[in-house]
Amino acid sequence: MIIVNGIDIIEIKRIENVALKYKSRFLNRIYTKHEIEYCKLRAHQLATRFAAKEAVMKALGTGIRGLKWKDIEVLSKRGKAPQIILRDNALNIAKKQNINNLSVSLSHSKEYAIASVVGIKNTN
Repeated sequence: MIIVNGIDIIEIKRIENVALKYKSRFLNRIYTKHEIEYCKLRAHQLATRFAAKEAVMKALGTGIRGLKWKDIEVLSKRGKAPQIILRDNALNIAKKQNINNLSVSLSHSKEYAIASVVGIKNTN
C-alpha cells in the first residue's frame, strides 16, 4: 500500500475575479450543480473547491491533462467532513491506478484557500 497525496493553494481574489468576469460560463465549466448551490457564489467556498480539484488531480498524478473539472466533485454536508466524488475519466484513472479512499481537508484564510488530498494506492 502506498499513500498518494496532492495539495493546492490559491488566492481567493483570483477565483472571485474570474467568477465575476465570466459568471455562469466559469461556474458551469468548473463546478457541479451541487457545488454551485452549496457555494452560493461565496468566493472562499469556490476557491477551496477549486484547490481541492487541483489537489485531486495531483494525487492522481495527471494534472489537468485528460480530466474535466466536473469529473471531480467536492460534496459538503453540515456537520460532516467534505467528500470527494470521482466520475468519468477521474474515476477511471483512480481505478486503473488502484487509488481509493480519497480524503480531503479544506481551509482558507482571508486571502488564500488550500486543500490537501490523501488517498491509498493498493499495490497488490
